[in-house]
Amino acid sequence: MKKKFIMLITAVFFFVLTLQGVVPQEWALQSKSDFLKGKFEGISVSFDGYLSLSPKEEEIEGPAEDFYLSFLMTPNGVVYLGTGHSGKIYRINPGSKADLYFQVPEMDIYCLARDRRGNLYAGTSPNGKIYKITDKGEGEVFFNPSEKYIWDLLFVEKDMLLAAVGETGGIYSINTEGEGSLILKAEENHILCLERDGNGNLFAGSGGNGLLYRLTPQGKASVLFESPYEEIKSIAFSEEGNIFVAAGGTMAREPKVKPSQATLQSETEISVTVTPSAPPLSERLPVTKAQPSALYLVSRGGIAKRLWSSQQDLIYALLWHSPEKKLVFGTGNGGRIFTIDQDEKISLLVQKNSEQVYALHSFDSKIYAVANNPSHLSLIYTEQRFEGEFLSHVLDTKTVSSWGRISWEGGLPSGTTLQLQTRAGNSKEPNQTWSGWSPPYKKKEGELVLSPKARYIQFKIIFKSQSGKVSPLLQKVTLFYLQTNIAPLISKLELLPANQVYLKPPEREEVIWGYEKSQGQQSKDREGAKTYVVKKKVTRKGFQTVTWEVSDENKDSLLYRLLIKKEDETDWRVLKENWSDEIFAFDSFSFPDGIYFIKLIASDSPSNPPGLELQTEKLSQPLVIDNSLPEIKNFLVVRARNDLAISFEVEDSLSYIQEVKYLIRPNDWQTVFPVDGICDAKNEKFELSIRLRPNLDNLVTIKAKDSHGNIGVYRQKF
Repeated sequence: MKKKFIMLITAVFFFVLTLQGVVPQEWALQSKSDFLKGKFEGISVSFDGYLSLSPKEEEIEGPAEDFYLSFLMTPNGVVYLGTGHSGKIYRINPGSKADLYFQVPEMDIYCLARDRRGNLYAGTSPNGKIYKITDKGEGEVFFNPSEKYIWDLLFVEKDMLLAAVGETGGIYSINTEGEGSLILKAEENHILCLERDGNGNLFAGSGGNGLLYRLTPQGKASVLFESPYEEIKSIAFSEEGNIFVAAGGTMAREPKVKPSQATLQSETEISVTVTPSAPPLSERLPVTKAQPSALYLVSRGGIAKRLWSSQQDLIYALLWHSPEKKLVFGTGNGGRIFTIDQDEKISLLVQKNSEQVYALHSFDSKIYAVANNPSHLSLIYTEQRFEGEFLSHVLDTKTVSSWGRISWEGGLPSGTTLQLQTRAGNSKEPNQTWSGWSPPYKKKEGELVLSPKARYIQFKIIFKSQSGKVSPLLQKVTLFYLQTNIAPLISKLELLPANQVYLKPPEREEVIWGYEKSQGQQSKDREGAKTYVVKKKVTRKGFQTVTWEVSDENKDSLLYRLLIKKEDETDWRVLKENWSDEIFAFDSFSFPDGIYFIKLIASDSPSNPPGLELQTEKLSQPLVIDNSLPEIKNFLVVRARNDLAISFEVEDSLSYIQEVKYLIRPNDWQTVFPVDGICDAKNEKFELSIRLRPNLDNLVTIKAKDSHGNIGVYRQKF
């Protein structure tokens, strides 16, 4: 009984499809790129496109500030948070709320560092200074390099503090007494980040042109890698010594720095001249437009391999997560955190409610994520969540459509569920005019969509796990829809001038494009395809060419019918039926001279059942068929010795006179203008005086041509 019921529902569904008259369409999300167009809350996407519940995430209550720009965690779990636009540093003790720890006069705190004695150091911008903070509210300027930006701080041996600065672009080495010297001067405007590998080599990323600098313990500086992007924002190392580099921003056209131009400075004092420059793109918060970026794996020899790239998402942060042997990177403006494993397989870990994942840090196998727009601080565990939701992108069906079945493919381990819902509307962005979410669809094999007819549709999927140890898996979602049939639209119907035709490519022999008899058979192009070629226009006497442009919202295949009638007739006569090309040429000698009209009828019958097809028609401008010759009359020639006076009229019943010439051999043809000075009427009068020379023939020939190319000739002796 159940099988018969399903068969009945299926039969009804396809009967409805038949009534609609157009071909059903399939919307399928079945790859990682398909799913990444949507939004995720508590959902991960594996490298091979499977959706599952993401790791558990815990929000850490942070201060109400516009931006979180820097983050530092001590071994005992105390968090220091540097903010933007307020110049504040907060301390968050485990299990406690954020407490204001220190205030600086500058607006932004882009970096924090801590020495072995527990003193905190903060790099500020603009008017960049480094502050040494010994306790809550107790601190002072430790180093002032006369730079506008302090981008990064890093402690090395003997409590030596390194500072990456802009806007002259360099690295300072600062001792425990606050005395600093410039150890790297680059022609780039900014040094944005500092990292050190296990061999004591220092690596730095620049902004202006994205370069990766390497400084060896022996004091040698070089450019290891020149990226095609504007900046290198972040660097990370694996235990094996792999170098990961995040490059982004506008693609740089020409590198400004050659490896030889980077200079390593000695202990001598350096004079620095500040020149104006804008901050790097990744630091201009809030970021409102998409920026391209890429993730590279750079070898010790400077050979770079691109692992990931995007035209929309800018990489803000890199983190090598040792417990899982994976690289973690955070992006904006989608607020996403990705992972890439040792096999270079990339997965989406989580998506934040904020636009930018600005910083990532690891502590005790957990990942701390700092996000902005809005500012947010969270802790990501290795354990799995119990619930999550995927929201698809909006499908535009181009016209009001009916919905068929929605089904999915994946896996449901014991104790897990998947629940699908849909909503629909007629605006591009979902709003209050859309329908509410439908009741849940729970059957994997598919159910009829219950949302009302509309142009746009969207679905969401709720993932649940009772234990939190296993997750439902989703690999594919399929939704069928049926566009309402819409009549074709004729946007253009054009009559070419008389006798003008196109030669059909790529035939070797001359074939008039659109002319049935010379064509032999209709175009063998695939159904619905248009031919995009350079048209060759030529003149062929007696032919009339008609061209048109037609579109169809449903992408239906179309057939055309052409009708013709004379202006004083009431009945239309069939010129051509069942024509599939958008050009037609016919022999006008088959029609008496006169004024005619062409009617084009476009039908979508090839894609619709009989009786359900739709058609549109359009009437042409008046068409003049004129194959009669101009008449030369009232010809009068008078000779007085060596002077010849000629007068005559040229008349045409339908077309204006275009050109008149005369010939008296052995001279060549000579153009003659009418009495009124211009050929522009159906009747023109001509008068000419000719001075005869010896040896001229006593025969004059007049040749008159009308606007349809017809030529009349008259001869007379004198």
